[in-house]
Amino acid sequence: MNKTALISVSDKTGIVEFATSLAQRGVRILSTGGTAKLLMQAGLDVTEVADYTGFPEMLDGRVKTLHPKIHGGLLGKRDDPEHLQAMERHGIERIDLLVVNLYPFVETINREHCSLADAIENIDIGGPAMLRAAAKNHGNEVDGVTVIIDPSDYETVLKEWDELGKTSYETRFRLAMKVYSHTAAYDGAISNYLSSIVNSQPAIDEVPERETWPKVMNIQMTRQQSLRYGENPHQSAAFYLDAQVGSGLLGSYQQLQGKELSYNNIADADAAWECVRAFDSTACVIVKHANPCGVAIAPTPLEAYQKAFKTDSTSAFGGIIAFNTEVDEVTAAEVSKQFMEVLIAPSFTAGALELLAAKKNVRVLKVPMGTSYNAYDLKRVGGGCLVQDPDVKDFDLSDLKVVSQRQPTDQQMQDLKFAWTVARFVKSNAIVFASNGMTMGVGAGQMSRIDSARIASIKAQNAGLSLKHTAAASDAFFPFRDGLDVIVEAGADCIIHPGGSIRDQEVIDAANEHNVVLVVTGMRHFRH
Repeated sequence: MNKTALISVSDKTGIVEFATSLAQRGVRILSTGGTAKLLMQAGLDVTEVADYTGFPEMLDGRVKTLHPKIHGGLLGKRDDPEHLQAMERHGIERIDLLVVNLYPFVETINREHCSLADAIENIDIGGPAMLRAAAKNHGNEVDGVTVIIDPSDYETVLKEWDELGKTSYETRFRLAMKVYSHTAAYDGAISNYLSSIVNSQPAIDEVPERETWPKVMNIQMTRQQSLRYGENPHQSAAFYLDAQVGSGLLGSYQQLQGKELSYNNIADADAAWECVRAFDSTACVIVKHANPCGVAIAPTPLEAYQKAFKTDSTSAFGGIIAFNTEVDEVTAAEVSKQFMEVLIAPSFTAGALELLAAKKNVRVLKVPMGTSYNAYDLKRVGGGCLVQDPDVKDFDLSDLKVVSQRQPTDQQMQDLKFAWTVARFVKSNAIVFASNGMTMGVGAGQMSRIDSARIASIKAQNAGLSLKHTAAASDAFFPFRDGLDVIVEAGADCIIHPGGSIRDQEVIDAANEHNVVLVVTGMRHFRH
């Protein structure tokens, strides 16, 4: 084939096998450092870059590929006579294939005791320079450099070389695009790290003190799909994924059936999934317009669904239904009785999927359970964005402080914790009534906490549910006693809220006056 490949990788997955396949096809192999040593130990004929350039690796390996014979071989246009003449005049041979991984910078800085010196030494210079050069010269339909950063692309390149005698322009363009995205993310990680260091003159051999958020924030995401439209038909939209989607996050979904997901489907599905996976017991969550309208826990998914649906069957119409356990056939049959947009669960029985297939428009998503959370939340504002940690803080019952004279029973404490967990996923101002592992009324997104309480009460009445002896949760403190008064009048006899108002004593006095339980969490759950 009379081709030349330059191989220098930190990720050596499959590299011996790939290099062996290249050698079997007559490809000359150039290499550096540890990669060259590994390939030689495998019995391959390898020319070290230093021998090819006539210039030794130096400065502790900082300089080894920064040489005209390397970059000329990567950048010379194969269809330009002047380029070819210059290359021949200076003894520069063309390099047809570049296989490079970069120094593991991110892995290095994530080590507990990583000094600034360690981080700096893992900033790759020659690697990105070669990658950018090769990607720039990916060429045209006739010829160009093939560049690989990912072992998953080895097989494609070998297959095309065997079939076409070269890689296709489509493949070279795709690999070049992949390189520039990769080097952009790499440089972004370096910028994020360096701009998070507090001291403007950090000690090179010490672990630097770093701020939680960098001065310059670089984020890279990959488009999962273009969407038909955004929240409304006149808005264009797309769904993007993080470079690595953590276990249990919605981005790892597998769509088993149904129409294409819409912008609102994805947003609501995420709200439902995040809520349902907050429970250890078998749970069902029904979401409508980003708010849970029914949540329940029960021994079986069928019972959990029936309880959740009972909370607000009107709002459940056209909603998103999520389970944190496998959906069986009997549960699938029950949920199929109502109109739903999306059904989510970690798994489905064969019988359930067969039954759901009759509802061909229902989007069925399989999402594995997991404990990962997004590293941060983003919210766009005019000219910028707000960034924060995700609200994932939970509590043990022992963390709660009972501030009323009346003490809660064990059942009341369980109901309070359930209501408080649901409130975390309800738009503020949020009021949630609950009893025996079931939401009894949900008031969401009102400008007044009193209005949220009244709406929750009205919804319970419309559903034929009694709020007598229920637990109630408020996502933020009561600024006055009137909010608690409305909740008690509706029937609740135990209430949980963050506390922290200058009128806390007034609210405590009101609880004692009504002879109800009042519990303080010490943290709030605003959700805007």
